[in-house]
Amino acid sequence: MNEPQIAIIGDGKMGRTIAQMVQERGWTVCAMLDSAHNRDGSGISRRSLGDPDVAIEFTTPDSAVANITACIADKIPVVVGTTGWYASLPMVTDQVKAAGSALLWAANFSVGVNLFVELTRRAAELMSAAPEFSAHLLETHHSAKKDAPSGTALAIVDAMEKPLGKRIPVTSIRTGSVPGTHELIFDSTYEQMSLRHEARDRRVFADGALRAARWLIGKQGVFTMRDVLGFTRSGEIGGRR
Repeated sequence: MNEPQIAIIGDGKMGRTIAQMVQERGWTVCAMLDSAHNRDGSGISRRSLGDPDVAIEFTTPDSAVANITACIADKIPVVVGTTGWYASLPMVTDQVKAAGSALLWAANFSVGVNLFVELTRRAAELMSAAPEFSAHLLETHHSAKKDAPSGTALAIVDAMEKPLGKRIPVTSIRTGSVPGTHELIFDSTYEQMSLRHEARDRRVFADGALRAARWLIGKQGVFTMRDVLGFTRSGEIGGRR
């Protein structure tokens, strides 16, 4: 495969980090679209984005759906890192199927976080045999993060809900410039266990998004990082679980 042509939708911190890493890899940023030139997805077309192989979208929850549907309409494969729009996922999934396009969404693109979610899924299966332990998730992000709980926290809770048979309470902290920390605590009367993931730099999310973007090129359907990492069957539709 030739080096991919990447269009970036959103020029915030994540968009700029992705652009820097694209250039470091010798790939091409064929467009970088800011909010001033893109109202309700109106600035998005294959032509306006420089005929990309794939687009990466990191904006805001109130902008994401319009951006995604504009990409779908012009059959631009799109990787979406924005969270907080998932109520529209069923509608967007139908549009992807109808258009024969491609979408890959994730609450978190860190490879470590996605492995962490799988670990919490397995932990919930094991802990179902020990009902004396209660579970609680503590998540901390930078003060500018808009959604609480985070999309990652919701993914962890979703993964654990079925095996445990109950919802896990989440405490969300927004402070300083923390990239993202998630700690799952199992507590009983006499002992406590915890699983923890800590992101040290936002480049970990950009690295995962670029891995996902390259993987998505040439595919059709709706996928998540579980597909990229081989946690689902080939062709399985990704979704919140």
